[in-house]
Amino acid sequence: MRPIFFTISLFILLTSCADQKKKPEATPENDSGLLSLKDNRYNVAFLIMEGTYNTEFTAPFDIFQHTQYRKNIKAMNTFTVANSLQPITTFEGVRIIPDFDYTKDSLPQIDILVVPSAEHHLDTDLNDTAMLDFVKKIDKNALFMTSHCDGAFVLAKAGLLNDVASTTFPSDIGTYKKMFPQLEVKDSVLFVHDGKYITSAGGAKSFEAALYLCEYLYGKEIAESLAGGLVIDWNLAKVPHLIVQ
Repeated sequence: MRPIFFTISLFILLTSCADQKKKPEATPENDSGLLSLKDNRYNVAFLIMEGTYNTEFTAPFDIFQHTQYRKNIKAMNTFTVANSLQPITTFEGVRIIPDFDYTKDSLPQIDILVVPSAEHHLDTDLNDTAMLDFVKKIDKNALFMTSHCDGAFVLAKAGLLNDVASTTFPSDIGTYKKMFPQLEVKDSVLFVHDGKYITSAGGAKSFEAALYLCEYLYGKEIAESLAGGLVIDWNLAKVPHLIVQ
């Protein structure tokens, strides 16, 4: 019986190896995330860089990514953009591989740009002209430009918040006002929606700003469903905010 068993085993092994050789190798195009984007959805890009804070990135990402599990709505494609395809390391030490390099790749239309806070958004990041030019470029056609915590400093430095009200991380309000004295700054709310700009205080309250945008786009029932999936007690009326009509 051993020779027969050996023959069958060898056949299975050779067949398995042959099947593996037939599989196409991964290509940079496949790895970019472009092929995972589905039609008839909002394209939501998250601008990440060294020192990005976890919560301001993951909170809105969680909310928006879960829209794909709700029926009869225009859900969201979620992806990351950075100035490289090399892994970036968040402030807390998590390594993230960006989906697109905005300095080189051909990007899909971005409907919503999310700018999470990063460690150097109050200093060196504001001297990154390539990043600021990218933000300005996306602003021209985006439906919404959003920031969390000190991400507002990036939008302000790009000159996008000059004609709207905005807010940022509570303890950085003073610095924000001093750095951008021309801005109308709100310091007693968790998020501000003015025009197509939504700026939030950040931290765990990034969830609230993201849920608000979903309620704005999809209605209260969908927003409550998304919140419930993440065990969040969502009630817009109880969240200090400002909506500028």
